[in-house]
Amino acid sequence: MSETLLVKHIGGCHCGAVRFEVMAPKKLEAFNCNCSVCTKKQNVHFIVPNSKFKLLQGEDYITSYTFGTHQAKHTFCKICGVQSFYTPRSNPDGKGIAPHCLDPGTVENVTVFKFDGQNWEDSVKANLHGIQSRSSDSS
Repeated sequence: MSETLLVKHIGGCHCGAVRFEVMAPKKLEAFNCNCSVCTKKQNVHFIVPNSKFKLLQGEDYITSYTFGTHQAKHTFCKICGVQSFYTPRSNPDGKGIAPHCLDPGTVENVTVFKFDGQNWEDSVKANLHGIQSRSSDSS
């Protein structure tokens, strides 16, 4: 996320059981990963450090799915099944936020970058600086 001016975005799942707030720019930079699970759930997300994320309600309604290395925690609502955020393998101290789960009015635009999750290790090595700089704890 290249802008330093952060705004409060509010979002959540479809049924409203899970709600959160996240501090991020109005212009979001998101990833479209092609790994097996992200492809199936069409996981476009932007990454923020945990310090910029706050769960407002619904902790009891969140469950998670892991596979492979079990480092990524794909969280979703037990009621409606929507994943509005998750813990990415690339940033275990952060959250991957689905921009389409943010309430209208605070996002100016979303630029989406492709991430080759099918070749995760090589992609992280090639893009580590970009991933870290987009998720850095700037305010």
